[in-house]
Amino acid sequence: MRTRRRQTEVFNLSFLDVISCGFGAIILLLVLSKISEPRVIEQTNVDLSGLVIKMEEELHEIRGETQILNRHLIARQEQLSEHKEKLARLQGALTNIEGQYHLASTASEAQSLIVDELKSAKQELSDEMRHLLSDYQRPKEDAVIGGIPVDSEYIIFVIDTSGSMQRFAWPLVRRKMKEILDIYPRVKGVQVLNDMGDYMFSQYAGRWIPDSKARRRAILDRLSTWAPFSNSSPVEGVTKAIQRFYAPDKRISLYVFGDDFSGGLMQNVVDTVRQKNSSGRSKDSRVRIHTIGFPVLLAQPGAGQNAARFAALMRRLAEDNNGSFVGLSSLK
Repeated sequence: MRTRRRQTEVFNLSFLDVISCGFGAIILLLVLSKISEPRVIEQTNVDLSGLVIKMEEELHEIRGETQILNRHLIARQEQLSEHKEKLARLQGALTNIEGQYHLASTASEAQSLIVDELKSAKQELSDEMRHLLSDYQRPKEDAVIGGIPVDSEYIIFVIDTSGSMQRFAWPLVRRKMKEILDIYPRVKGVQVLNDMGDYMFSQYAGRWIPDSKARRRAILDRLSTWAPFSNSSPVEGVTKAIQRFYAPDKRISLYVFGDDFSGGLMQNVVDTVRQKNSSGRSKDSRVRIHTIGFPVLLAQPGAGQNAARFAALMRRLAEDNNGSFVGLSSLK
C-alpha cells in the first residue's frame, strides 16, 4: 500500500495572522504619531506667540526710553546753544575793549614813529611841506594821541585802493577796518568808497548801507577782492562823501586809509576839503575826518620823502576837521 505525502502549504492561516498583526501595529503607530503632531505644533505656536508679545513689550519700553533721552538731549542742546550765544556776546565785548586799547596803544607808538620820521625828513622838505608843518608841536604826554571820538551815528570809509596798498597793506587794511567797526557796536548807516569816490556796493550808491552783522561781514568779505582804479589822492573820495551824505541832523565820521599822496599840491587838498566841510563856524566841520596812515613807503628805500609828505597831509586834514591822525608803525 502506498503512503501519500502531505502537501505543505506556504501561506497558511497562522502566517496570515502574523502578517495582519504586523500591519495593524504599524498602522496603529502611524495613527498615534499623527495624533500627537497637532499638539506639538499648537504648543510651539503658543510658545512663539508669547515670545513675540514679550519682545513687543520690550520694544515699546525701549522706544519710550528713547523718547525720554531725546527730550533730555534736546534740552541740553538748547542750553548749550544759549551758553554759546552768551559766550559769543562776551567774546565780542572783550574784542571791542581789546580793540579800543590796542588802537590807542598802536596810535601812541605810531605817532612817536611818525614824529621821528618827520624830524629826519625835515632837511629834505619842500617849501610847501614846511608851510604845512610850521605849527607842528610834539603832543604832551597827557594829551589824547590817536584818540578817536565815537559819538558818530554814521561812518564812511575812504580807502586808497592803489597797487602799493593792495600788494603790501591789504591784510592790515581789513584788520583795521574791522577794529574800527568794532568800536561802533551799532550805527545807523555805513558807506565805503575808494579814494576816487567809487562805491564798494553799486546798489547802495548815494545812500547809506543799513548796519547789521551780516552787512558788516559782507563789507569785510568784499574788501578782500575790491580793487578799483586809484590815483592815490583822497580828495575826490572825501569831497564826494561830504557832498552826498552830509546832513545837519546826522553825526558823521569819515575814515581815510592811505599810504601815499601823488595828487599835486597838498595845500590844494587842504583848501578843497576845508571848503566842502566847513560848517560856517570857526572851528566846526560838517563831518569828522580821521586819517590812518599805513607805513608801506617806510619799508621801501628812498621813499621816506613821500611817506613824510603823506603823513603831513593826513595830520593836517585830521587836525582841521576835528579828527585824529593815526600813523601805523608796522604792516604786521
